[in-house]
This record gives sequence, C-alpha cells and structure tokens, in this order.
Amino acid sequence: MQVSGRALASGGCSCSTIPHQFGRQVLAFQTKARVQSKRVSAQRTVAASTPVATAEKKLKKTASKVADTAKDVADKVVGVSKPDLSKVVLLQAFGWDSCDKGGWYKIVKEKIPDIKASGVTHVWLPPPSQSVSRQGYLPGQLYNLQSLYGSEEELKELLAALKEAGLVPVADIVINHRCADAQDENGVWNNFRDDVSHSGEKIDWGQWAITGNDPEFGGTGNPDTGDDYGPAPDLDHLNEDLRSHLKDWLNHLKEDIGYEGWRFDFVKGYGPEFIKEYVLETVGEGTFNVGEYWVDLRWNGAELDYNQNDARQTIVNWIDGAGGASAAFDFPTKGILQEAVKNCQYWRLRDENNKPPGVIGYWPEQSVTFIDNHDTGSTQQHWPFPDSHVDLGYAYLFTHPGNPTIFWDHYFDNGYKGVIDQLIELRKRAGITAGSNIEILAADHDFYVARINDNVTIKMGPRYDMGDLLPKEEDGWKFAVSGTDFGIWEKTA
Repeated sequence: MQVSGRALASGGCSCSTIPHQFGRQVLAFQTKARVQSKRVSAQRTVAASTPVATAEKKLKKTASKVADTAKDVADKVVGVSKPDLSKVVLLQAFGWDSCDKGGWYKIVKEKIPDIKASGVTHVWLPPPSQSVSRQGYLPGQLYNLQSLYGSEEELKELLAALKEAGLVPVADIVINHRCADAQDENGVWNNFRDDVSHSGEKIDWGQWAITGNDPEFGGTGNPDTGDDYGPAPDLDHLNEDLRSHLKDWLNHLKEDIGYEGWRFDFVKGYGPEFIKEYVLETVGEGTFNVGEYWVDLRWNGAELDYNQNDARQTIVNWIDGAGGASAAFDFPTKGILQEAVKNCQYWRLRDENNKPPGVIGYWPEQSVTFIDNHDTGSTQQHWPFPDSHVDLGYAYLFTHPGNPTIFWDHYFDNGYKGVIDQLIELRKRAGITAGSNIEILAADHDFYVARINDNVTIKMGPRYDMGDLLPKEEDGWKFAVSGTDFGIWEKTA
C-alpha cells in the first residue's frame, strides 16, 4: 500500500528496441565472485556447562526431537509438502481494481491450472477483511471476511483449491491501523466493534488500542513504534492484549480459513520485533512471509543517485529486526532497475563492490524482487515500470538472486504470460535460487552482462555487438530466451 512520499520523476528517454542479433563469441572474463549476504550480527549467549545446565539441554534437545518427529509424521499423514524457500516464485494475484471485477476469488480459482503449470509456488491474495476502502487497506471488523473480492465461503474454496494444487496462499495482512466503527463523546472515531461470532477474544477495542501519540484519533495507548499513518488510527503493538487478539485473528485465518503465509502491509508503521512474534506464533518458522517496507530512495532533483546503500541497509535492518522471520520487498532493486532501463543507464546495475545494487546485493535470500504491484503500476501508476520493457524487467528478476514476484496484470492481462513462463522454466532448469552466485561482467550505459551459477548468462541493453563478452556455442552455451533488449544463454554441457 502506498502511504505517502514523493511522486518519483519519470523523465528521460526510453532505450530503443534493437533486433536480437547477439554475437556468439568467447567470454573474456572467468573470475568468480560470490554475492555475500550482509547481515547485522546478533550476539549469542553461551550456556553454562554445569551438570544441571547440561541435563536441561539434553531434555530440551530430546523434547525438540520428539516434537519434530511428530510434526514430520503429521505432515506425511495429511500430505503436506513444504516448499523450498530458496525457490519461491510469488504471484501477486490481484491488481488495484480487482475488487471491482465482481467475484474475484472465483476468477483466481479459475486460473489455478495456469498458475500451477507456470511454476509459481506462492500466491499472494488481497486483504480479506471488511474495509472502509474498496481494496481492503482500511480494515474495520477483522473477522468479517465478506469483502468486494467475494464471500468468506468463496475465499475458503479458493484457498482449499490452491493448496490442493500444491500452491501456498499468502494473505495481505493490514495490522498497522484499523478503522473505527463508532465515535467517542468528543466525536472522534476511535471505538471498534466486533459483530462476528468467532473463537478467541472479542476485538471491540476502545481508545486504549490506539497509540497515544496518534495526532488525529485520541488514543490513550503507548507511543507509536513506527511511522504515523494518517488516514486511520495506528494500533498500539506494545499492548500485550492487542497483540494477543491479533494473533488470535491470524490463527483464525490460518486454521479456519486456510492461509499459510503473510504479506505484512506498511511495516514502517510498527516495530519489526512484532513481526517475528506474529509469524512464529501463527504460521510458524520455515514459512514464507514478506513485509512491505517502502523505503525512500535518494534523488538529486529528477536524477536518481547512483548510491542507494542507505535505502537497502534500511530494509536489511528491518529484516534483521524481525529476526529473519520475514523477507522484504526489494524497493531499491525496482527503482534502480527501472531507471537503468528507462534512461539507458545500465551502469546503475552494478554497485561499487561489483554486486547488484539492491537488497539482492546484501541479503538476497530475504529479498523479494518485483517490477510492479497494485500501487506502483496497475491503474494507480504511482511509480510504473516502463511498459516497453516489462519482459526485460522479468528477465532480470528470474535470472538473478532473490525471490521473484509476478504481477497479475502483467501475466494475465498484458500479454506477458508466454515469456514469463519461459523465464520461470529457465530458472528452474538452471537451478537458480534466492542465494545463487552472480558475477557481473559488464555494466555500461547501454548494456549489462551477468553470469549466474556459471550456467546462465544474461545480456541486457540496446547494444548487441558485444565483441568477446558473449558465450560461444562450441563451449556448451545455447541461446535460451530473448525479448526486448535482452538475450539469455544457458550452458548445457
């Protein structure tokens, strides 16, 4: 969800489309460079080696083994197949106006055969609760799952069908704020109703649930642990009762409705430490979760600065603050890539350490890459990727480290299904994962060449006479996929 922030400049010329006539010559560079994950180290406390401590450790270890064994057996009994989190391919299964299509859950359900066949592993669905806004990002009564996307029963049927197809349904979770149903004695909207019967505690909250420094809604809770969100009351995540109620609701979505992962909206609004709690006490460890931390990039007027280290470090710090329980959308990669493409500035795609310049250059396993979503593209067009080079954007995502995301509008509405299917199959065939090795061989104003895992080479940009930078067929390279200003080779021998 877009909250605030500047309208990003879109000036500059698009790169012209050049026929895909790439010379097949010997590759000049053979040096291997591994992209290192950058993490903020956590202190570890070493347990005392006393007999009592040793006995306690053995008991805990035995109990852990028993629990793990029981879980393994249970998984086998119910046929659970846990996806490899290094091979996530996420589909955002809605756009900004999907709520107005009529029966959206049914529409997605009809597309499950195509989604499954594509190689997608996880399906991100829109906010499920009743909402003041049509799209669901101003939720009111959280347990009321009758929305413009469909009924609660239709939602359950969709989630069951997704899981039957081996796909993991991910809910869009909006818990930074909540819209009130009633006014207090001063006419301020800060009283919440809960009219739906459900297990767990009622969430008919009052002013106590709202942060005490929310300037508009008269909250009496603790100070906010993140950025203020103007349109609705900010929730006090420091309040233990409130967190307990939210976990009850999340567990309801998991156990009774059928979700298996969370996409957390506007995570700038509350402390990352709560994300860890909400994940571990609901869907649990080893699940795919992602946070929307829309970080501001650094600009010099209308020109994007080359160095975006502060922006990506901010996201890495948030991931670390969440204890690694959630990945994060890679906004720096999106912004840098689209400026490179739009203005023929492919030199942007290599940082000062010869690594990718986004979060994938710091912590690729926790980076969720994308080129557009319901805010940046769709009908909102707040910060869209160039229409002329959408296929090139996906070529970058699916050949590079990180966890790539497909936008529904691109895949089903805008004619990119064919090339995206090819790219997913290439990624799978070549064994490219979130943490794959990458070596950037060239990054100039009009071309970019990178090698991934020593068996995939991608060339991007309008220049096609590459001299000795492109691979030779006699060395085992085969031309695999091409599109607007890009070509990809795969090593088959």
